Amino acid sequence: MTATATIVLIIVILLVLAAVAFGVQAMRRRRLQQTFGPEYDRVVADTGNRTEAERELVERTKRHAQLELKPLSAETRAKYSAAWEEVQIKFVDSPKEAVETADELVTHLITERGYPTGDYDERLANLSVEHAATLEHYRNAHEISSRSKNDEAGTEDLRQALVHYRSLFADLLGEDPVAGAGTVPEQRSATEDTTTTTNATATTDSPVTETPAPEPGVAPSRPDATSR
Repeated sequence: MTATATIVLIIVILLVLAAVAFGVQAMRRRRLQQTFGPEYDRVVADTGNRTEAERELVERTKRHAQLELKPLSAETRAKYSAAWEEVQIKFVDSPKEAVETADELVTHLITERGYPTGDYDERLANLSVEHAATLEHYRNAHEISSRSKNDEAGTEDLRQALVHYRSLFADLLGEDPVAGAGTVPEQRSATEDTTTTTNATATTDSPVTETPAPEPGVAPSRPDATSR
């Protein structure tokens, strides 16, 4: 083989190896994008480096594989669904307390599924592997909940927080916690309470006028001509 042929062969081999490496990297990238969805773009934006971001996501996948996750029994799902219904009922009169309870309930459910819940950022990283689609809801709910503790969140903010918590809660639970109910109930207003009380009092206290029944054998009286 001539020197020229040898050089050409080496170049061809290098090109093939480069193509294989590029193909492997492309396959890994597609797999990460499919697994993490919007979380992939978020990590790339946070790190500012695609290679570093993909390295971080691969590490998350490895740590997730070491977790001993467990499915929920029908009895456990029913218990959590009932607890969530209580949260939504509480929201009507106490929005702030309801959101605090929702945060605690979501954390308990995360633990029940087998995820470690020590650090918030670690919690996000672990959840991102299988629950990336609802992870942004969790972030938004957590942010509003934090503002609520400083009295910086209004009632509508709190309602949105409960909606966000519910998205992750349903994802972890594997079903809608309140079947057939699509929205969080509105907070009860003071005017509504007053109106309800007034209407109830009026219904109880208002006399009911009844027309006396005619005596047996007596024809009911007819209006005379002058009253027509």
